[in-house]
Amino acid sequence: MTLFSTPTCPMSHSARFVLHEKAIVAEIEYYDPNDPPEELLELNPTGVSPTLVERDLVLYDSRIIMEYLDERFPHPPLHQMDPVSRANARMIIKRIDQDWYPLLDEILVSGDKKSGRAKKQLRESLIAAAPIFADRPFFMSEEFSLIDCVLAPLLWRLPSVGIDVITPNDAITNYTKRIFGRSAFKSSLSEDEKEMAELPK
Repeated sequence: MTLFSTPTCPMSHSARFVLHEKAIVAEIEYYDPNDPPEELLELNPTGVSPTLVERDLVLYDSRIIMEYLDERFPHPPLHQMDPVSRANARMIIKRIDQDWYPLLDEILVSGDKKSGRAKKQLRESLIAAAPIFADRPFFMSEEFSLIDCVLAPLLWRLPSVGIDVITPNDAITNYTKRIFGRSAFKSSLSEDEKEMAELPK
């Protein structure tokens, strides 16, 4: 099994987090997005990151890869076992992908000067969600799940783009300490990603 990943792609980071959380033996091939390797282009002509290859299987959507890994290697499960809980988790992930990730993408693409509106909007939206972060040990769940694997790469990148989400009750800070302190999260970081923020002591 090989995961082709660019060093700073948050979608790839999510997939890497799942790999390490489940202790899956896989080769992670980092590559320059502007110069994807021929081997990757032969398997996936778009060269998009991440791309997972296992024998004849080629997957190149982060969320599909994460679900596949969770089903292919069922222990520990990162989705609830019952269909209703799984559907609810998928809806939460869809909301994160629709509401927060486009703002992060805009910030990363636009640069510091042009991304003021997106930064303000993302910060305010995250702080508005502080009660959700405070409510349970993990995001809308008592157990660590794929939702946290989706959310963690976004939160990890906030310091590097100048967004501070400190709240009076430290709800988001406490959540990030729990997630970033996991050994699987630390192992999931590329060398470039290690420079984006500081791991909790």
